[in-house]
Amino acid sequence: MNRKLSVLAGLAGGLLISSLALAASAKTYQVTGPVLEVNADMIVVQKGKDRWELARDASTKIPADVKVGDKVTIEYRMHATSVEVKAAKSSAKTKTKKAA
Repeated sequence: MNRKLSVLAGLAGGLLISSLALAASAKTYQVTGPVLEVNADMIVVQKGKDRWELARDASTKIPADVKVGDKVTIEYRMHATSVEVKAAKSSAKTKTKKAA
């Protein structure tokens, strides 16, 4: 009986850890367009009238033969690089009506 309880506790812990790991991953987005520029640090694509500059590093999966003019679809995630805390604005003063 003790062994069954240990196995069940282990399975429950594993499920909890895996569900937390899945919940922690950021949402994935896509942008598609022709390549305007590509180098070791970034890739630039045109989306409509907008120029999208996306940073890249050694972990970015990119074909070696990507060149300017190629149409690509880039999958990316939003990633915070810094956070600055500012004091909250005081709430607007509420006007009280005087009873006549």
